[in-house]
Amino acid sequence: MFVQTEITPNPNSLKFLPGKKVSNSGPYEITNKDQINNDLVRNILSVNGVEGIFLGQDFISVNKNDRIKWDEIKHIVISLINDFYLDGKEYVIDENEEEKNNNLSEIEEKIVKILDQKIRPAVARDGGDIKFKEFKDGIVKVQLQGSCSGCPSSTMTLKQGVQNLLCHYLPEVKEVVAI
Repeated sequence: MFVQTEITPNPNSLKFLPGKKVSNSGPYEITNKDQINNDLVRNILSVNGVEGIFLGQDFISVNKNDRIKWDEIKHIVISLINDFYLDGKEYVIDENEEEKNNNLSEIEEKIVKILDQKIRPAVARDGGDIKFKEFKDGIVKVQLQGSCSGCPSSTMTLKQGVQNLLCHYLPEVKEVVAI
């Protein structure tokens, strides 16, 4: 098996592509190894300097602190991913850990639909995800995950991309902020 890597706009995040299914239940972010009982995730989070993992459908984004260089840990993460899949496992996560957005207003449903159809695919290409949290008084609150969390260019993406798109389609939206 050959695990490929891709850089992301965040210099402290690297996207690992195992060429196999990763999450069978939607995007999932883990920042504490005690949050999950999964050997691969726990082992990667135990690597010196790793601060978080984001699991997409077919990729694993690993976030590190800026004191560690990728050259020091990249080969360890690749080895852990290889070992995991060589043991015959089909995917990393199969439980649905996604939060469900129940009881949304009509405008909130429209916001979620635009995020899911127009924004989430682009954010996923960079190794991250965006989740709707709240809409109140014209302000949309979202949570950035994976490579997008802590990325230097995420503020620009949020304002010039997400905010402009939502404001274009929904005049009720005045601003988008990350929480």
